[in-house]
Amino acid sequence: MTINCKGHLINLTSPKVMGILNITPDSFYDGGTHHSEKAILKHVEQMLLEGATFIDIGAYSSKPGADFVSEDEELTRILPVVASILKEFPDALLSIDTFRSQIAKKCIQMGAALINDISAGKLDEDMLETIADLHVPYIMMHMRGTPQTMQKHTVYDNLVKDILFYFSERIVAARQLGIVDLIVDPGFGFAKTLAQNFELLSQLELFNMLELPLLVGISRKSMIYKTLQNSASEALNGTTALNTIALQKGANILRVHDVKEAVETIKLVQSLNPKIA
Repeated sequence: MTINCKGHLINLTSPKVMGILNITPDSFYDGGTHHSEKAILKHVEQMLLEGATFIDIGAYSSKPGADFVSEDEELTRILPVVASILKEFPDALLSIDTFRSQIAKKCIQMGAALINDISAGKLDEDMLETIADLHVPYIMMHMRGTPQTMQKHTVYDNLVKDILFYFSERIVAARQLGIVDLIVDPGFGFAKTLAQNFELLSQLELFNMLELPLLVGISRKSMIYKTLQNSASEALNGTTALNTIALQKGANILRVHDVKEAVETIKLVQSLNPKIA
């Protein structure tokens, strides 16, 4: 199970870590933390040294009820960061967290490696064609509505079955355009209640039937800290516990704020189960 990133085949049979770099002022955990070029580069260096295979850059917070950000503002935030990181770390594999095709296109042209789209192309009708033209890996996530409205759309006939059907449709649409490297993300916390997030995790192995790499992003999310009655800043231990379960159920990429701990989790789970080594 491989994807082609800038001419390099990345084997996802052995799980990989995607380190999160939020350059937004309002992200739920680290909003506003990385506000200078020096802070950004230091954080990226740390994540790479700790073992991150990918760095996921987001310039538009997708937390529930997040403020709307114009396309111009998103570009203003993200393009200088992409340029700065690739100047300092030219071999870094940058993932661009955006649902806008023009953001995707300009970042890939600057040297980014893959696109992470929370809407699977549903918020920009040009996204799938753009990805097909760019010939880059594409992460498609399950979400209903927008970050501003998604928590109003949590009624399902059958949660996992409905999400699998959603992906089957999006995968067909992508394949018809010639997109080769696809990754699916069930979208923990997006248009899902607390109970639904745990239902989804409990049946995560069913997504293996899609025969595509599976990305799991539960790092420090509310499903953890609301259950434990603490805060996002106190949710690292809970994140590690749930990432362990996700790996045992087939996760190929862990998208996390804390790279070192995720890398250690992968090593321990691989020791327990050589099949995912």
